[in-house]
Amino acid sequence: MQAKRKGARALLLATMLVSSIVQASEALTIDVHRDANCGCCKKWIEHLESNGITVVDHIEPDMSAVKQQLGVPPRLSACHTGVINGKFVEGHVPAQQVIDLAKRTDLVGIAVPGMPAGSPGMEMGDVQQAYQVIGLRKDGAEQVVADYPAR
Repeated sequence: MQAKRKGARALLLATMLVSSIVQASEALTIDVHRDANCGCCKKWIEHLESNGITVVDHIEPDMSAVKQQLGVPPRLSACHTGVINGKFVEGHVPAQQVIDLAKRTDLVGIAVPGMPAGSPGMEMGDVQQAYQVIGLRKDGAEQVVADYPAR
């Protein structure tokens, strides 16, 4: 009886350890590049962190150079740029699409062009402009990843 309890306890501890390792490996980290004076960038970072994404914040003197180096097309440009698993995240992209991007192999990045009111980090009361999250495929084609209607 005692041996069964010890075996069951060891199995439980092993299961908990494996579960913890799996959960830890699922934690996402994103590098965010932004201008030092950008308030909405800080709010977007808070949005990501409140959704379980670890953020490494980088203050950049030349965001245009960062975007160019990461291959962000000018038509998809916004104020800040993130990098997760080698893919760019441009602008006020909701956390769910950032999480989804980490699992996709067909996209080199995603973007919410401009600074639409109501997107994460651009909250303005009840105002939400319609906006889309645009994915950039490896072949350079764009596709809508998510659609957010106006409210």
